[in-house]
Amino acid sequence: MNFQKLLKVETYQQYLDFAFNSAKKQADSLRDTKERDKLRKSKIIELERINTVNNTIDSHMKNILNSFPHLEDLPEFYLKLLKITLDYAKLKKSLGGVAWALRKNEYFYNHYKAKIKRTGDLKKINVFRREYYGRVSSVLRQIKVELEILEQARQVMKNYPAIKTSLKTVCLFGFPNVGKSTLLAKITEAKPEIKNYAFTTKSLNMGYLKTDREKIQFIDTPGTLDRFFKMNPIEQQANLALKHCCDVVVYVFDLTESFSFENQFKLFENMQKMRPELPVLVYLSKTDIVEKAIVDNFSKDFKKKYSKIKITKDKDALVKNIFVVLK
Repeated sequence: MNFQKLLKVETYQQYLDFAFNSAKKQADSLRDTKERDKLRKSKIIELERINTVNNTIDSHMKNILNSFPHLEDLPEFYLKLLKITLDYAKLKKSLGGVAWALRKNEYFYNHYKAKIKRTGDLKKINVFRREYYGRVSSVLRQIKVELEILEQARQVMKNYPAIKTSLKTVCLFGFPNVGKSTLLAKITEAKPEIKNYAFTTKSLNMGYLKTDREKIQFIDTPGTLDRFFKMNPIEQQANLALKHCCDVVVYVFDLTESFSFENQFKLFENMQKMRPELPVLVYLSKTDIVEKAIVDNFSKDFKKKYSKIKITKDKDALVKNIFVVLK
């Protein structure tokens, strides 16, 4: 899903200004109408004004509701992410407030349209139009806070990662700066920012590997030994991606020990406890800058302890293993 296209939510006063200004322009364009009957001409103009106000507000309120996703239909990853980054109840209530305003606007439009059409009193036409303006203004004023909440939510949601939850997904998991982003760039067409300091990932990097038959999604998911509530936002997103999006995890061990082997194995075991049913592959990074004996000894010791998990330092061999697991 991609939340970048969520529409900006304006203030209630801006929506009223849009509506009333548009209505004035429409009314002004009709003042030269060649209609001798003053009552009929006034009805034409004022009906057009309230119709324009109704249509403008209706359009803006519907755009808000259509722009935001149906919260109950969100994939589990995004639902969990939304609940840890926003007040879910307030967001749901605010969307309900917009839906209420939409209904009330339509009700008052039909009510005052009928009054204007029925009246035979020229003065009453303007009175009814002004009453409609007042009613609509009151309705939008009552959702002032709700509109503010929705705009604040949009600002947060537009930074959510654009994960395609329908695709088969591989999570590249491990500590920051262990070589996940480099591996992502080697396997896919992604061009992640790669820097040599620990917390290198500012957002969840993603890439895609296309085959003749399918498209596989790869997510660079930085790990931490911290408890969930102590994680930073990107670590929390990575944790949720691992729990709710991954079909296969590739755990990346850094043989230069940018993080100690002890901690790298702790994180590895934590990951297995989190998703014990998840297929796991292991990739050894930075093997070109350590002695061959270190690589051989690590691989040998790992296979003794985890005999069923495939381990490799070769990118092409890793990709083949991924295809086998995803079949």
